[in-house]
Amino acid sequence: MKDTAVVSFDSAVPAVLVRLDRNPFHHGTLGAVRSLGRAGITVHAVIESLRSPVAGSRYLHSAHPRPDRASDDWAGPRTNGTEDERLHELLLRISDRLGAPAVLVPLDDLSAISADRLRPRLAGRYLLPEQPPGLPERVADKAELAAICGALGLPHPRTVVPDDAGEAARAASALGPPVVAKWSRPWLLPEGSGLRSTVVVRSPREAGELFARGAESGSRLLLQRRLPPGRDLDWFFHGYRGRDGTLLMGATGRKERSWPVGAGLTAVGRWLPNPAVERLGREVTAALGYRGIVDLDFRLDPDTGAYHLLDFNPRPGAQFRLFTDASGTDVVRALHLDLTGRPVPPQVPNYGRTFVVENYALLSLLSPLATAGRRGRSRGREADRGVRAGGTETAWFARDDPRPAYAMTAAWLRRAVRDRGSRPSSPPEKSENRESGELLCRTW
Repeated sequence: MKDTAVVSFDSAVPAVLVRLDRNPFHHGTLGAVRSLGRAGITVHAVIESLRSPVAGSRYLHSAHPRPDRASDDWAGPRTNGTEDERLHELLLRISDRLGAPAVLVPLDDLSAISADRLRPRLAGRYLLPEQPPGLPERVADKAELAAICGALGLPHPRTVVPDDAGEAARAASALGPPVVAKWSRPWLLPEGSGLRSTVVVRSPREAGELFARGAESGSRLLLQRRLPPGRDLDWFFHGYRGRDGTLLMGATGRKERSWPVGAGLTAVGRWLPNPAVERLGREVTAALGYRGIVDLDFRLDPDTGAYHLLDFNPRPGAQFRLFTDASGTDVVRALHLDLTGRPVPPQVPNYGRTFVVENYALLSLLSPLATAGRRGRSRGREADRGVRAGGTETAWFARDDPRPAYAMTAAWLRRAVRDRGSRPSSPPEKSENRESGELLCRTW
């Protein structure tokens, strides 16, 4: 079925979604397919495999496997040049089949960075927001983001980018431990290396050992002070800045539950007002001249009352459908409307609306850490006052499009059986990576 919203879309302009990561459980891709498909827009997608649960959606017109990464030149750290060329060739082939310009929607950091690099070469074939050159790569780089926050005076966890293993060990000792260790450009991590974009380092020795793996990571290691975890501390801002820089959509939500517990992606999120986070989201995107869809992650430091910007994602967050207003408009629809010259209706907040990612929400409930997390320090409950339930949307199951949920469940169970059969005697270290579904699955 199609949404009955009064918003007028140019359905003659198709959309091409691009996701280059390997996560078969990326519910944000399915959300974008359904959002645009229900609006009567023809949707094509570049995804990890034709066997992906997303490929079963009734709203997906065609699926294309991501550029092959199995060849020898992809065995080590990836280079953007190689990725760009492979993606460029694929997008040209898709464009030739379409025979008309399409709106391009990158859904992960790597595809957003590649699309930005390729934008001049895709002119006339694809519609993309005009960004300041290289901006998506700058904000997605964790070390660059720390520098940006410093220059703009935005709260950000204290960060050290060490030059050698000794400095890494000393920094870990000074910052914590435990401290958060991140590879600045996680999209360059080689597949199968075992390296994770973000981990908790619990000793100076661990920090030095991790730094020693920098050559295979493809980017710099940075160490950050770990902000105290607790209930109601994690917030996010999703927005869309139009072609002229106007913020056409902007909303804040609170992470009610996450997987892994306390440090992972949003398992349950709720749309709530938070003027402080909204102000920070507006300020940082305006100061950088950002255009297009943005997903920002914040954590409240309960000791200081400051919201720290943790991540700047130059694309839709996986839970973007949380911020769907009464007209049915979300940031992906806003992008299509704006790039095709159609007006984006004023956003009417639907506070209290909830978004549930069924598989991760279940795991978060079953985790022994969940109870402890609920007993943790709570701040920000004033946002709940006067907020009524605004409805609930599930990430996978939809009455009008049930097949992806069934396919996801089957794939999830197969993964569980396989992982339990090969589980080592000692439990694996949990990752704080938000996006990698494969790594997250290993932690159950």
